[in-house]
Amino acid sequence: MVRLLTLAAAAAALPLTAAAQVAAPGVPVPEGTLLDVVAEGEASRVPDIATIRAGVVTQAPTAAAALAANATQMKSVLAALKAAGVAERDVQTATISLNPQYRYAENQPPVITGYQASNSVAVKFRDIARSGSILDALVKQGANQIDGPNLSIDQLEAAQDEARTDAVKRARARADLYARALGMRVERLVSLSEALDGGGPGPVPVMMARMEAKDSTQVVPGEQRVGVTIRVRFLLK
Repeated sequence: MVRLLTLAAAAAALPLTAAAQVAAPGVPVPEGTLLDVVAEGEASRVPDIATIRAGVVTQAPTAAAALAANATQMKSVLAALKAAGVAERDVQTATISLNPQYRYAENQPPVITGYQASNSVAVKFRDIARSGSILDALVKQGANQIDGPNLSIDQLEAAQDEARTDAVKRARARADLYARALGMRVERLVSLSEALDGGGPGPVPVMMARMEAKDSTQVVPGEQRVGVTIRVRFLLK
């Protein structure tokens, strides 16, 4: 997106009141042509953090029994995480729920047949290569609900800075191109604003569960794009 604005022509086209505001005393008006450029910069990184939700779902005839059974299995799951070396700060309770289970019959009111308890934790794996084998260990200890992964970049600011540098280079190169085409030169930068566009993921992260016991679950990190969009105004002369 590029917009050229010649100040003299723009001022002439404005109503007298607006033109007077443009020429207000104390407000410097640069002489030349303003060029607005929108440029996108990007950087790519292999995600190094995987966040996966793992939990236990249990059912029993009574609410108390469902919660008790759930607590027992969840205790084993948390112990397995600790034994695997996952730090306490990387384990956070995500959901706890208890819901009645109903049997429905035509022309009959619903009948409670039991209760379902659910408890899950969000686990942050800082070593993606080990996350699959740890999940397998959790399943052996009673985890029967797994969701994820959500892959992210630990040192995100460094990747964003790389994208910012790329965006500035692209903006300046584009400004130089327009200046040459117009027989002008880039005098200086007038203003700059930024928007983090978040970018898009690279290959979709996949958690692959093997059917054979000899194989373990694998988490494939792929690659993520970090994007920055900047709007830059240059003065051409």
